[in-house]
Parts: sequence; structure tokens; C-alpha cells
Amino acid sequence: MKPKIMYIENKSEGHNGSAWIGYAEFSKSGQTVYFNNKALKKLKTTGISGNHFDIETGEEYWISGIKKNGEDRHWAGGGKVMLDKDCVVEYLKFMEAEYVDERKYIIVEVLKTEKSRFNEIENSELESEDIERLAWDRKKNVTLNKATSHNSPR
Repeated sequence: MKPKIMYIENKSEGHNGSAWIGYAEFSKSGQTVYFNNKALKKLKTTGISGNHFDIETGEEYWISGIKKNGEDRHWAGGGKVMLDKDCVVEYLKFMEAEYVDERKYIIVEVLKTEKSRFNEIENSELESEDIERLAWDRKKNVTLNKATSHNSPR
């Protein structure tokens, strides 16, 4: 499958996580997205705020196509989006823009992904399920801690 420009946001810290627009590659099945030296596998059921998880760390990510209006971040989120220098020309053409808005974007160099280093992890179904469960457990724990922290004595 040909690399495609995608919006990728780390959701492990809520709606203000690091975000990129850049070329992503896909596995043959389409279940794994390779980007910035990470392998992001599609969650079997939607997570707390993500739709993929990092197979090495369990962190949740939101991955989607790019929006023509440039409003890719969640409405409650904020922060500049990192724009892969290799896709600037194609992105500007898609956006029908002449220049990169420096108030919204930072141009960066995205790491190439060495997909072969993920083969063993991805081919171990049990490990993948454990990592996906870890992502859910960690996120659930963070959510519960935030929800109950206002009830704790100070």
C-alpha cells in the first residue's frame, strides 16, 4: 500500500498530546500503521480516546485522514501540529494553501520506520492482546485517578 498523508495524535495525555501530519505506511492487512519509527496497531474496540495503540508502549493514538479545513485536532485540544517536511508540498496542495501557517504547524523531520523490527512483536498475537489490554488498564487507571482525585483529602 502506498504511503498516505495522515493525522496522528498521541492520546495518552488527553487532547493536547503530540500531533503530526505526515506520510504513514500500512501493513498488508491495514491493521498496523507505521509512522515515526512506531508501529500503531488498530484497537479491536475503540479506546478511551484513541483508535490505535503503540505495540511497544501501549500508548493510545488517534489516527485519521487529514481534513481540508485544517481542523484535525479535537475541539477541546490544542497545541501546534508537527508537519513532516517530506509532505509539505502535497499537504499545501490538498489544503489549497500557498504557505504553512506557523501559528498552527511546526515543520519537522519524521523518523523513517524500520518495519522489520516490529515483525516479531506483531506476529505474536498473545503479546499484542496483552499490550492492548495494558493500554486499556493504564488509561482506565488514569481516568479513575482523575475522577476520584477531587474527593481525596488535601
